[in-house]
Amino acid sequence: MDITRRPKLESKNVRLSYYNERLKRQLQVLDGIDLTVFEGELVAIVGPSGCGKSTFLNAVDGLAKPNSGEIRVDGKLIASPGPDRAMVFQQDSLFPWYTVERNVGYGLELQRRTTKDDMRRRSASLIELVGLSGFAQHYPHELSGGMRQRVNIARALAPDPELLLLDEPFAALDAQTREFMQVELLKILARARKTALFITHQIDEAIFLADRVVVFSARPARVKDIVTVDLPQERTLEVKLQPRFRELYNHVWRLIQEESARSGFALADGAD
Repeated sequence: MDITRRPKLESKNVRLSYYNERLKRQLQVLDGIDLTVFEGELVAIVGPSGCGKSTFLNAVDGLAKPNSGEIRVDGKLIASPGPDRAMVFQQDSLFPWYTVERNVGYGLELQRRTTKDDMRRRSASLIELVGLSGFAQHYPHELSGGMRQRVNIARALAPDPELLLLDEPFAALDAQTREFMQVELLKILARARKTALFITHQIDEAIFLADRVVVFSARPARVKDIVTVDLPQERTLEVKLQPRFRELYNHVWRLIQEESARSGFALADGAD
């Protein structure tokens, strides 16, 4: 990572809690999150189940409002959702009655800032970018799970956001397709020159994809550690066979295991 690059995302002392009606008390989810993501980085966030990873992503997207602290993208304070950020969820959420072309162009259609011809050209360019040339007129039910998620990524890229937010986008895919999509995502982000924040439960996925892995503590979430992934910049699946990959995996696993034990949820030992 080149630390001379300018910050794309800055989170400073972000705290967030909400009132639980059933328990009749405030539940704190985020407890002072400090994090900087630099331009062109892919940063992955991992941590114990329920620690607040998705809540933090929602706060970055403007869907959840922190009680204190601030989040900025390109120096601008985040107060609500905006076109400078785009979210990719676990489920592809495509409109079944729209073709691939219409699904990809949907965000542009809502913005009404371009002509139909420009929307078609932009959609065609993104469909090619995500490796789906020839499928523009297909419907979602005619595509595999991995292809639908590629359409979902293309749709998120259509408004040309500054920051791509990915909330376990490959969790619903089978293991083989998931690994293929990890490689494809890196290619897509490199071509599109995008910065990304990626949430996952899979430690190996985080290490394979990320420039840095942020480990959250058990709820309320704090940044327990930030692990620099010192693996080759050009990632292929063979990287997962390298001893250094296993060392990084074990290190991150132990950090999460410590937090899970502290919160009273014991994990089976998954590290060699």
